[in-house]
Amino acid sequence: MTRKVTVDIVSDIVCPWCIVGYQRLQEAVKMVEDVDVSIKFHPFELNPNMPEEGQNLREHIMEKYGISEQQSTENRKRLVEAGESLGFSFNFNDDSRMQNTFKAHQVVHLAAEYGFEEEMKLRLFHAYFTESKNINDDSILIAEAAKVGIDKQAVESALSTGKYAEVVREHEQLWMRRGIQSVPTFVIGNQGVAGAQEPSTLAAFIQQAASEQHATLTQN
Repeated sequence: MTRKVTVDIVSDIVCPWCIVGYQRLQEAVKMVEDVDVSIKFHPFELNPNMPEEGQNLREHIMEKYGISEQQSTENRKRLVEAGESLGFSFNFNDDSRMQNTFKAHQVVHLAAEYGFEEEMKLRLFHAYFTESKNINDDSILIAEAAKVGIDKQAVESALSTGKYAEVVREHEQLWMRRGIQSVPTFVIGNQGVAGAQEPSTLAAFIQQAASEQHATLTQN
């Protein structure tokens, strides 16, 4: 009998380890037999006070984490290598910028209503990290949403009216109240798993959640 497990991923679009973690989750799913895994994304802003124009990425990382330029370069190298091993391309350069992601999260919320949440989130990861696009720009968000099949006018209206702003804030606060302070965080069954864990680790949590669910069903 196929068991079903939902993996809730709390993440931010400008978080490189979030896309690495997602890709590792995909590898983990392949390791687990007879389990149907569904994924649900939830919003988290690493930099909710980031100005509209953003900030140079290297400058931002060095300021926020108190690291040197050499350490920043080494971190980028590790990310590029991790991405390559999973089929994802990070294209960092001296002009890369950290962006405000509040509007992008609203577009992902809209996409969920169309059944395109996962596709939208992945499209934005690719737009930001691989194509170096400004995902805080309305025109870019509208164009990227159209690529996954979402009506341009719906996105334009949602952004201009802030239709989903309040609900996105509520979702962010909900997960913070649950104790999540860093991303990515995977909630698998009753377990919160922080960080871009290796596929084998994620697979073990999925298997555990499936087994616990099966045990609960048989007891009832």
